[in-house]
Amino acid sequence: MLYGRGMSNFWAKLPKPFFCLAPLADVTDAAFRRIIAKYGKPDVLWTEFVSVDGLCSPGREVLLRDFMYTESERPIVAQIFGSKPDNFFKVAELIKELGFDGIDINMGCPDKNVERQGGGAAMIKSPELAVEVIRATQEGGGGLPVSIKTRVGFNKVELETWIPKLLETKPPAITIHARTRKEMSNVPARWGHVKEVVAMAKGSGTLIIGNGDVKDLVDAKTKAAESGADGVMLGRAIFGNPWLFAGLSGRTRSDLEISELRSDLVRQPTTEEKLRVMVEHTKLFHELLGDVKNFAVMKKHFKAYVNGWGGAKELRMKLMETETPEEVEGIVEEFLSR
Repeated sequence: MLYGRGMSNFWAKLPKPFFCLAPLADVTDAAFRRIIAKYGKPDVLWTEFVSVDGLCSPGREVLLRDFMYTESERPIVAQIFGSKPDNFFKVAELIKELGFDGIDINMGCPDKNVERQGGGAAMIKSPELAVEVIRATQEGGGGLPVSIKTRVGFNKVELETWIPKLLETKPPAITIHARTRKEMSNVPARWGHVKEVVAMAKGSGTLIIGNGDVKDLVDAKTKAAESGADGVMLGRAIFGNPWLFAGLSGRTRSDLEISELRSDLVRQPTTEEKLRVMVEHTKLFHELLGDVKNFAVMKKHFKAYVNGWGGAKELRMKLMETETPEEVEGIVEEFLSR
């Protein structure tokens, strides 16, 4: 089967195990993804998730900013959420027109506003509707691969009933966050459940991506080996560390041992590198998104970039008072000149 623009399904070409970056709201926006692609590109990138209802409304122009991407980010997957099959069909058509490599449906987000729309983790409670949504997206995408990101259950583990429904639709990949919706991120991720899903998907052609509490590439490689997952998704580890995936390029992961990852692929940037990339990130955020997103979004990044050395707290406090990239750059240059 051919996928999108006459090209084959990119999922089938990935190394094993592959490593990808989780879509994080107000974190992995167009600006940060460009920085990540430059300093440490993962095997697959996702956009932030976007509401299909919003994209079918008069406010779609602002939301389309979340779908900005560059060629350097490929393969790039557009993530969407909602509960209305008709809107998924229409938005899938749009995503194909925009040239994305794939579509991902969020069926795991625990945010109450998302759930009120019937989307995110609420889909776990409506498996028949979930199947209808996936099929509508596949039809609208006209051949683009449609993957799913979900959890092990809503209030309890429901793998035996939930995963087979998803596998019915023959998705190229399913990402499993190894917690229930009720658990949020308040308990340790249980990767034994990822191993269960790998067994359930065996022979189906669907790749299984494990997600939850992955610290770095060493940890990711270990979890992939223990669970049998085809890929591992890292999320919170990217905060303040665009170098998280540095070292993957040009390496054959099938030949890598844990020790090689430990010595070669875990990048330790200097304080100056962190600060200069933070300034670059801030300028790019302002340039691409300054008219649609509050500058305060960058401040969660400041907390992550400026951490773990003497004088970091004082510098961080100054940065939290800034309102422009110029102010940020001035404070950083003053700090480095000392």
